[in-house]
Amino acid sequence: MADQFPSNEPHEPSTGPRNMGALMAGAVLVVIGIIFLLQNLNIFDIAFPFDNWWALFILIPAATSFYRVWQDYQQNGRLTNMSRGALVGGFILLFVSAVFLFELDWSKIWPVFLIFAGLSALLGGWLR
Repeated sequence: MADQFPSNEPHEPSTGPRNMGALMAGAVLVVIGIIFLLQNLNIFDIAFPFDNWWALFILIPAATSFYRVWQDYQQNGRLTNMSRGALVGGFILLFVSAVFLFELDWSKIWPVFLIFAGLSALLGGWLR
């Protein structure tokens, strides 16, 4: 049945993973899961330096965003408007993770989001 509708697209051999960001995120989750499992089974004990250790999970999409920026830079030789959004988004996620990890006061640091918006606008004007 598959031969009834042949594809007109050329078939290229796969040279590697299609979505490296998803692979990185998956690998990080597997490693973190193994660490928690070994700790729950009392095989070894890790003392987490932060009370809000769960905020480390926010770093996964941040790292994926930075990886997308790197890929875009490698393909185009410069930052593009696509990479601008990923770059600013990655820094916002990194900042939010730091706020939770270090238990910073949101009421004092909220202007940082205005700074991020301004930097995004500056990058948008610079990248055109």
